[in-house]
Amino acid sequence: MKITDLTIHRMSAVPHKTSGTNWLFVRIETDSGVHGIGEGSLQYKDAGLAAELNEFRRFIIGKDPFEIENIWTSLYRRVTWAGGPVSMSAISAIDLALWDIKGKALGVPVYELLGGKYRDSVRLYANGWFEGCETAEQHAEEATKIVEAGYRALKFYPFKGPQVITPERLEHGLKLVKAVREAVGPLVDIGIDIRSRLDMWSVARVAQMLEPYNIAWLEEPVMFDNVDAISALAKSLRIPVATGEQLFNRWEFRPLLEQNAVKIIQPDICHAGGISELKKIATAAETYYVSVAPHNSNGPISTVASLHLDTCIPNCFMQEVFVNFLPRYEAVLTNPLVITNGHAAPPEGPGWGTDIDLDALKQFPPNDYVTVESEPYADF
Repeated sequence: MKITDLTIHRMSAVPHKTSGTNWLFVRIETDSGVHGIGEGSLQYKDAGLAAELNEFRRFIIGKDPFEIENIWTSLYRRVTWAGGPVSMSAISAIDLALWDIKGKALGVPVYELLGGKYRDSVRLYANGWFEGCETAEQHAEEATKIVEAGYRALKFYPFKGPQVITPERLEHGLKLVKAVREAVGPLVDIGIDIRSRLDMWSVARVAQMLEPYNIAWLEEPVMFDNVDAISALAKSLRIPVATGEQLFNRWEFRPLLEQNAVKIIQPDICHAGGISELKKIATAAETYYVSVAPHNSNGPISTVASLHLDTCIPNCFMQEVFVNFLPRYEAVLTNPLVITNGHAAPPEGPGWGTDIDLDALKQFPPNDYVTVESEPYADF
């Protein structure tokens, strides 16, 4: 079997505090008629990602799609100026499509190729349930709905604005957390995502005030690019810290794990090298007794591939899912996700167990945007 082509397909994403981002897929064809689908969604960097994929396309045509490790290593090691979000997202998309091809060709799900099931279903935590909410009462109402839908874990972003917090912002954020905790009760896990918005002093203040609300994890408390600072902060807090969505391979995760500070890492399967690399990152994390919760603010293949990974790694914490994305997932997947009581399993069938309906993508033409100007993080 040989690779004959790679094509790029885009669709508009569901808005989430954003202004017109897209989801980007690759479809890799082979001379046997088997194709594979991957995803490399990288917010507001469609042009750079597509250019890298088209360059990589020229290399992979004619290659054996079963030689996933060889192709991955070649794309990473043989390319000058390797690494970074654009290159790693392109590698991720290709890697995911190759695993889909191999599973389809052999007639087995991808998780079987990775060692088989460790669990039958994966616990989910809900994101995106709070769209449009401003007041504490609105947050409480929507949190109640998501728990009634079967989820027993959720996450949201109550602290916004510049890096140095003010008493007014602190009070407002705490009101939101208090309202959600009282609405969902003591048996629902609540994660608080800071989204790297705060400085060390501000996070310390926030964490101290959050303790009465039994927060399950504090996500991205400060910027991602100073591992020593993140680790020092994590060691000083009583709330478990999660981070890693903007780290792109096992080498970038190594110093974070060696600090023995964070309790949960969150590599992104579309950005950190695909399922091949996330399996290795998860194994490395296991040696430090650290859990893995794959970051997932992307499209449907990201979610499906993450579930395949979660199914076969022993140190899976939970899987992030944007509940407001699910209708659009269902519109373009040939075999939709099934979520029951806040849990999901990969779709049944070989490869991913599902595919992207290219005709259905036409319902959601890609958004146009202005890089930087369209980004949602003006308050940094």
